[in-house]
Parts: sequence; structure tokens; C-alpha cells
Amino acid sequence: MLWACLLLPSLPLDVFARALAPDSIGRPFVVASGGHYPRVVAANAGARAAGIRRDQLISAALALAPDVAMRDRDLAAEDAALAEVATALLAFTPNASLARPDAVLAEIEGSVRLFGGLQRLLPQLPAQARSRGYGAMLALAPTSTAALLLARAGHSLPVQDHAALPATLAPLSLALLDFDVDTLAGLKAAGITTFGAARGLPRAGLARRFGQSVVDTLDRALGLAPDPREPYVPPPHFERRLPLPSPVDSVEALGFGVNRLVNDFASWLLMRGLGAVRMSLSLVHERYVRERGTPPTVATFALGAPARAPAHLHAVLRERLARVALPAPVEAIVLTSDETAPLASRNLGLLPEDEAGTVVVPLVERLRSRLGDHAVATLAAQAEHRPEYAASETSPALSQRAPSRMRTAGAPARPSRSRNAKAATRNTKAPAVIGAPRPIWLLDEARPLGVVFEAKPWILRDGPERIESGWWDGRDCRRDYFVAETPQGEIVWIYRDHRYGTDDGEWFLHGVFA
Repeated sequence: MLWACLLLPSLPLDVFARALAPDSIGRPFVVASGGHYPRVVAANAGARAAGIRRDQLISAALALAPDVAMRDRDLAAEDAALAEVATALLAFTPNASLARPDAVLAEIEGSVRLFGGLQRLLPQLPAQARSRGYGAMLALAPTSTAALLLARAGHSLPVQDHAALPATLAPLSLALLDFDVDTLAGLKAAGITTFGAARGLPRAGLARRFGQSVVDTLDRALGLAPDPREPYVPPPHFERRLPLPSPVDSVEALGFGVNRLVNDFASWLLMRGLGAVRMSLSLVHERYVRERGTPPTVATFALGAPARAPAHLHAVLRERLARVALPAPVEAIVLTSDETAPLASRNLGLLPEDEAGTVVVPLVERLRSRLGDHAVATLAAQAEHRPEYAASETSPALSQRAPSRMRTAGAPARPSRSRNAKAATRNTKAPAVIGAPRPIWLLDEARPLGVVFEAKPWILRDGPERIESGWWDGRDCRRDYFVAETPQGEIVWIYRDHRYGTDDGEWFLHGVFA
């Protein structure tokens, strides 16, 4: 087997700093440990330039840089970041696992040939983490424990042969292994500080003095004992929180962080073979504002069809976010998948020029983002022969219930009907199958032709089409429809009304063909 370890050494800092563009963080920023005497857990370049160092008291850091931005360490965000990186690595291997608190392991032996060899595969693994705003270091070894140990030691040269492991691991410090403090202190008191020195001790005495787990860890690193790792499986529901380095009071400053979350969402969708249908973006305000009862600002969006292209998702969210008015500064962003649907992957092209270009966001979705879900609707055909009842209005806001009656230029208004008749129409699911021509534009009300029809000759081009229906709901109709040409050359849809007899009814204009 061949294991790759992706170590995220600056994870406590990156979970905050990744929310803003690299050139947006100018002042010093540190992550504090919390408690009565908080200390610096991580510091950015600006803080280090001011003299702030790891494990320094926060009071000393403030003395060096009074304007330093500060956030308490967010262990939940760090754990979510590991899950995010593991999800991204599943694009290269079916077996990835978390090595808390700051590493992800991936078994890649079966993927080397698929991705064109180690020289092409290895650079892509840390690139996945760096593209998401995390600093990353990569190590390669035949066992997962050895890969983790080499990554923590900063050993970047790949080790592919089991026979090379003892000599490679021998000079490494035991502090890099996950031994408890008492074990490390006892070994150090005995003068044992390196992997090679611990391996040279008698196994029985080492196990009796420090526990069998110490011997087992050494054996797993060398491949002398099984080294199982629990595989990571993406959760069935996506919800990712992105804390900000400092509160933000403008929507424009949230764009970079939203883009980060969208990339995470797209990776999760790809790993599960899904596409987004509905999603929500929650803007969490500062704590003192929340304690006063101000809820998070939530922007929701529904797509016309399942999608997972990052450019597509980011475009629609950016449009929706531009309409949001912030009642208070924002300290975190949360992206949630409200509804998903299966979506097949796109086949890659044979040649480089065959790859798809820029993702085009459908006009309807852009309009919904700018105007809102209730402002833009689509039409759905119904299993109904009467033209005024043959279509209904649908929108994302109405997707969880039956389509409402259409009241647009595409269909005429109609009088109210009985409750049972309305329920019968709403419960109809099958689309109408119509073979005869239908105009795109229907008049709000059919207009009697009367004398106008008799003044000049009209040409009947198609018809008649008999529509006779509605006797059960009190809206009985009996009409013969024709496609006709007016004296002015317009193509229209007219009918003769036969409710009171045959061949003696009036003529009506009902629609106009484009």
C-alpha cells in the first residue's frame, strides 16, 4: 500500500483567514487559546512581523501590536475543515481518513496509474487544500502512521519501499507520535527521544513499562502490524460554517468567503453524485446582536435544474447576496443544502479543446436571484383540454405544494369554481398531450368577432378542432377551434361557440400566434 498524508500546519489560523482574499488581511491577526490566561495559538505574517510568537500571552501580543485582530480558536471549524479536505481528496482515491487534529490520510496506490504516475498525482493533492485556503504539506510512505510521522517532521521526499522505513524513521522525534505526556516524559527521562532509540529497546520491557500501545504504534509505523484507518464518508447533508477573521458590515466583503463555501459545496456534491436544487446562505451576526434577539440573515435560492458547477452556484448566490441588507456586522457565513437530486457526471473530452468553457447561468435563475422567487414563475402543462385551464404557474416558492392558477398573459382569467373542481384541477399531475397547434399568447378574455369577422374575408388555415369538456364542474364548453389568417395577415386562433346548438354560435378570438 502507499499512503499520502496531507498535513495542515496552520489550520487554526486558516479556518479564519481563508474567508478573505490574501491581499485583504493587512493588519496582524492571531488565534487565541481562550481561558483566563489566553495564549497565541497561531499568528499570521503581519503578527509575526510585529514580534508576536506562538504560546505568547495575549497581553504581550497586545503590547506589541495594539491593533491586532483576534479570534478564539474554533475546534469545530478545524474539524469541519479536515472533513472538507478529505472530501476533496476523494476525487483521487476511494479511501481517505481523518487524522485529527490537523491531517488527512489517503491511500493512493490504486490511483497512481489512473492519474499518470506519482509525478502528476502528488502535486494535485496539496493543491486541493491550498485552493481552499489551507496551507498544506505532503508526505508519502507505505504505511499511514509512517506517512503521518514524516509529514509532521517536514520530510517531503517520498518513501515507497518498506525496507527504507527503519532508517528513515530512526532519527525522528517521538514527540511527533500520538503518545501521551507521561509516556513521552518517561521515555525522555530514560534518554529515549527518537524513533530508532525506542525501537532498539526490548519489546517486552517497553510494553511492560509504557504499555502495549507504544509497541503497537512502532510496529504499525514500520508495517509490522496492521494499521487500519476508518474511511471518511461525506455526510448526507451539507452544512458548512465559515468564521470570519473580524466582523464584516458590507455585503461586498463577503463575496470571497461565499466563493470558498461554494467550492466546498461543489466538492461534496461531486463526491455524492448529486446536484443542488435548493440552498440557503445564512449570515450570522455578532454575538451581542444575537443576544438581543436579531436572527441570522438568510438568503435562499432554488435552481431550475440540479447543478453543481462552482461557477454556476457562485453566480446565482452572488446575485442574491447583492440584494441583502445587513442589519448588523457578520461574523460567520453558513451554507446549507436544503434539497438535492441525483446528477450524472459530465464526460471529459478526448482533446483539451473539447473541455467545456465558462458555465452559463440560465436567464431564469439570474432573474430569480435579482428579483426573488415569487417574482419569476414558469408555466407547467396540465391534463386539461380547455385552454384557460391547460397551464398553471409554478415557482420555487410553490414547489412544495400544488401549482397555483396562472394569471399571466399566457392564459386567460377564469371565474372561480367550486372547491371540489379546484381540488380536482390542482391534483392533476399528468401533462397534457396536445397535437393540434396552440398559440403562445392567449387573450385575457376571448373577444367576440361579430361584425368585424363578417366585414372582410378571413382565411381558415387549420381546423376545426373540437374541444368539448367541463360538464362536471359547471364550466361546460363546446367549441370548434380554427387557425385563421386575418385580412391584415395575422395568424390567430379563433373558435365558434356551440354551447346552445350546432353551427349557429358566435365567433371569438382567443389567441395570437407569434
